[in-house]
Amino acid sequence: MPLTRRKKCAVPVGSKLANVKATATENQEDGAQVKRSSSPPHGAPKKRTAFIDITNAHKVQISFPGRKKEAGKKVVKKTTSKSVPAKNRANSLKSSSVSSEGTTSEKEKTDVEEEKQWEVPAPVEELVDKVPPAVPDTPVHLKKQHIPKEFDIDSENSEDIYICPEYAKDIFDYLKQREEKFILTNYMPRQPSLNPEMRAILVDWLVEVQENFELYHETLYLAVKMTDHFLSKTPVHKEMLQLVGSTTMLIACKFEEISPPFAEDFLYICDDAYTREELIAMEANILKTLSFDINIPIPYRFLRRYAKCASAGMDTLTLARFYCEISLMEMDLVSVRGSLLASACLLMALVTKDLGGWCPILQFHSGYQTSDLAPVVRRLHSLLLAPPDDKLRAVRNKYSHKVFFEVGSLPLVNVDILEKALSSQ
Repeated sequence: MPLTRRKKCAVPVGSKLANVKATATENQEDGAQVKRSSSPPHGAPKKRTAFIDITNAHKVQISFPGRKKEAGKKVVKKTTSKSVPAKNRANSLKSSSVSSEGTTSEKEKTDVEEEKQWEVPAPVEELVDKVPPAVPDTPVHLKKQHIPKEFDIDSENSEDIYICPEYAKDIFDYLKQREEKFILTNYMPRQPSLNPEMRAILVDWLVEVQENFELYHETLYLAVKMTDHFLSKTPVHKEMLQLVGSTTMLIACKFEEISPPFAEDFLYICDDAYTREELIAMEANILKTLSFDINIPIPYRFLRRYAKCASAGMDTLTLARFYCEISLMEMDLVSVRGSLLASACLLMALVTKDLGGWCPILQFHSGYQTSDLAPVVRRLHSLLLAPPDDKLRAVRNKYSHKVFFEVGSLPLVNVDILEKALSSQ
């Protein structure tokens, strides 16, 4: 196929370059007076007249960093140099027009209005009365609590966003206030087919579940709390007690864990004694009974906070955790607030490790005196002093491992030493 011959350019190349240069020179001379065409490029959709110009391109002002100061200087110069002559000229125009014709012409009115924009603004003294009134002071109950420097334990973590150092004290004060909503009493008389021993066996089994699934300690404490609150409101047959415990653990996993186990995992650890439908139905029943309010303050969170206040080592904190988990199986301690129970466990650990008693910084952050902790400490000591039940060995076996510093096998502190620490403050 023969190739088609291209047409020759009607205009020589040299003349084209000359036209391009001439056009560029004209654009440079016109400068800011040349307005960019608003027509869209070839192939672009046309603007819809119903919306007029939705791009606001006519309002865009491009500022260059190097020219900011120059622009500011020009504005100031216009304001200072033209303000006085403009005002005089406006007054002269007004007086001459009134004296000659008795009325002001429309053209002279326009000139006066145009010159008013260059007038000097009113002095600052004239604007004093227009200043809005001062903002009222913050109410006392909304002001941030002042923390003495010797009791400040959060400023050292000011760069750690995960610890929330600015709000740590407020958070734990709020949790202490929230505890009042979740106060429990001995509910066993309202459970016709249950007794404290059955509850202790259930808690011991939940400790094994937490250890085998490698769950957080917060998950265990929350599951026990939800179990107690549910049993305090709903009678449960003893054959359904394990289903209640496994379901509360499932709910706590969804609340605390990053990757919670599946429902089938909890059915498996129950030896398939319950069906999936029964587990889901129990979950709905528990949540409805608790009004979906499951953010219950647990002693473990207070324990870690107070251990930081005392600058306690990991071995001391682990010993206090051992005492705290032992207390979960005791029905008499169900009614004790989580913050108070955590304080008593930490005090016992400090005395056992010979690290002193309840110091002022602990009193400040916990809000408890030694006299407040004494009854709970004595109850814990008698609980640990009693021979352990062979059926309830999960907590002791767990804290006898090296990873937990073998605190479960440490000898219990002498009662005389404990009483001396309780009576010293």
